[in-house]
Amino acid sequence: MTIQEAIDSKNFYELRKLVNGTDENGVPMAFAVAKSGNLEAVKYVLEYTGVSMNMRDDNHRNILHFGAMSGNVDVCRYLVEKIGMSPVEGDHDLLTPYEIAAQAGNEELTAYFESVVGAPLSRMYKNPIRRGFFPDPSIIRVGEDYYMVNSTFVFFPCIPVSHSKDLVNWRIIGHAITNPEWSELDDTTGGNGYWAPDISYHDGRFYITVTYRHNDIPPYFYLEGDDAPVFRHQIIVSSDKPEGPYSKPAKIYEDGIDPSLFVDDDGRRYMLLNRGARILELNADATERISDAEMLYYGANKRNPEGPHLMKKDGYYYLFMAEGGTGQGHVVTVARSKTLRGTYEPCPYNPIMTQRDPGALIQRAGHGELVDTPDGEWYLAYLCGREYYPQPGVYRTMLGRETSMDRVVWTPDGWPIANGLKGPSALQYKPNLPEHPWPEEPQTFDEATFFHTWMFSRPPEKDGYAIVEGKVILKGSALDLNKVQSKNILVRRQTDLSFTANTTMVLPELKPGQNAGMTNYYDEVAYIKFAAFCNDDGQLQIKVVEQKREETIEHPAMMVPAGTKRVNFRVDTHIFDRKYYVSFDGGDYVEAVHLPFVDALCDEGVPGKHFTGPTLGMYAYAGEGEELRVTFEDFHYEGTSTRT
Repeated sequence: MTIQEAIDSKNFYELRKLVNGTDENGVPMAFAVAKSGNLEAVKYVLEYTGVSMNMRDDNHRNILHFGAMSGNVDVCRYLVEKIGMSPVEGDHDLLTPYEIAAQAGNEELTAYFESVVGAPLSRMYKNPIRRGFFPDPSIIRVGEDYYMVNSTFVFFPCIPVSHSKDLVNWRIIGHAITNPEWSELDDTTGGNGYWAPDISYHDGRFYITVTYRHNDIPPYFYLEGDDAPVFRHQIIVSSDKPEGPYSKPAKIYEDGIDPSLFVDDDGRRYMLLNRGARILELNADATERISDAEMLYYGANKRNPEGPHLMKKDGYYYLFMAEGGTGQGHVVTVARSKTLRGTYEPCPYNPIMTQRDPGALIQRAGHGELVDTPDGEWYLAYLCGREYYPQPGVYRTMLGRETSMDRVVWTPDGWPIANGLKGPSALQYKPNLPEHPWPEEPQTFDEATFFHTWMFSRPPEKDGYAIVEGKVILKGSALDLNKVQSKNILVRRQTDLSFTANTTMVLPELKPGQNAGMTNYYDEVAYIKFAAFCNDDGQLQIKVVEQKREETIEHPAMMVPAGTKRVNFRVDTHIFDRKYYVSFDGGDYVEAVHLPFVDALCDEGVPGKHFTGPTLGMYAYAGEGEELRVTFEDFHYEGTSTRT
């Protein structure tokens, strides 16, 4: 007897025997009962068989997802009100039961979920709010405007400043460091560079502080009286405009990471940084330290305490910290004191943000900072990563570390609680602010907005690129992509798990060994070239080459037809699966290579410091002593599925 036959015949004895199994798709039989919409059978299964409501299917859907698929309001009401299931819990596509009902056009069930949640779907947003390579967020409000900064490591310009009017829709408006000489990134290895910035505002001026992480080789510095080399120092820049330009970096030679700035009521200025939360005083314009660092508080979790941020509210100094490391187990904790240097009392609800469900999509939730709205709402912006499992026990963070945001409510005893201590949300209430989406990013190259979308891996050469009539011209690098000193690699963030992207390249006259085209790029040890190559015989080929640290994989080549003027490169990506297509002079696309499993572009793809995220764009390799200029006429990128 099948489970449907048992339901239809009300043979609950047979139902009891069948319900603990799964079907051929790995769906628990109890979920199939919910999907049938038979309330009597659902009640029997949940009340008499002992089936656990903590179980999830292979896509991390719970029983309410399947109840919503049935469309039966009574079944869903029972699962919500008697079993305690949430209409806004997301599966591995971040799809919620609430959205399943709405997508099916079930007005009655959608209205019921709206009554439970307290808001229509139009008044909710999905996490993450900054998708792709946007780690380590710091956020402030100035009047009715919101600004955020994120880490960039070795990418240039350094440290994007993003602007929002509604806390949900963001766009980059400037950067903290735009002078290549100030960036000091030419020889910096991937994973080092600019870590965990903080943005603040005081007396009409914006301040950004950040850690610069040196390579493990000279140049580094020594603290006075200590013979051990120090690989990190802090910098501070400022501007009267959020978009910049910002001042030349002032260097604060103190070891540690994740600096933030705080101005007390008396106008005295301080820097906080780890380990734990240490504090040192700065001069009036925040360009020099005027005290030694001392410990304020080590943290509640006691493991990898970092990311300290101070705020003052209702007579308390609230100290927020990131703890537990930036992988799984990352948390946000808070403590408070009546005096700046007093004893900090840990919050009894700590951690106020973390992912408690090891199977959920959004993991690594930590490194957060609070922001308020003019009418008194509070939100926590925090770091996260979406993790997929290509095989049991093996996870990959597909888009690098991103930024999510959740609503904060203050308890009667004065503690901030993020999302009811339920961890990262898939759906959350929008702030009570006028919605303000930005225009779509341009698909051509516009000089005024170029760096709102594009960045280079380390600063380009002075003549490394030019924008002419909506096209970008790249100078060929003397060194290949696997070298730290490779130049003029132009990329944008990958912001979708599934996307299609294409670019049109005017085919240059290549010499043997030279190549140019599209790249899927993480850093100098993890990338894919999809490009035109000139072999030793002077023949032009289209080829896909994968780099996984020391391993280079060359896939079968395709000859370029004689007389070709333009090459169109296209990549279609669905999570790990990537298909590469080529077209010559506007003809039909043909598949060049299919790579069914690409994980080298994930944070965990190759060993080492992988804290950034996948990017894609264009490059040109000329070789030492050779001259090469390559024109790219356009670049189109579009997310292509419901996988956000």
